Amino acid sequence: MARLKDLYRADVAPALMNKFKYKSVMQIPRLDKIVVNVGAGDAKDNAKVIDTVINELTTITGQRAVPTYARKSVANFKLRQGMKIGAKVTLRGDIMYEFLDRLFSLALPRVRDFKGINPNGFDGRGNYSLGLKEQLIFPEIEYDKIDKIRGMDIAFVTTAATDEEAKELLTLLGAPFAK
Repeated sequence: MARLKDLYRADVAPALMNKFKYKSVMQIPRLDKIVVNVGAGDAKDNAKVIDTVINELTTITGQRAVPTYARKSVANFKLRQGMKIGAKVTLRGDIMYEFLDRLFSLALPRVRDFKGINPNGFDGRGNYSLGLKEQLIFPEIEYDKIDKIRGMDIAFVTTAATDEEAKELLTLLGAPFAK
């Protein structure tokens, strides 16, 4: 669990310090949080879907997920403000590093025809977003017990000032970027 956190302290931080020539150790970028989000548009018709999504997300991340609500009413989608339309979980600390380790070493290699994650998912401020098409790549999810294949968005929030620093941080933490 704390293996990746110890790796950051022992290997990643000094490597970033040397590469970017920081004057203080407080300038070294670090992973602040990971936000995992699942949108369930079919939840407007069936309220039980949200409970299933929350249970799957809780199983995957190891932390209780919370429902997300619609901000606006959209008549074309038959959506009203305040309806439950998804679930999210914000990971920090040891749970975040444990999830990161499982994502990079177990889940992503199980993706069919996996050649690496897209290096263009940075937002310009040092944060990275990744989309997954199915929750089945996580070993915690049993194929027989799912009702529908759902994707998820994973956002890595870092303290890095630039995308280059954030990419180097994630690469040193084990992110398999495509060449």
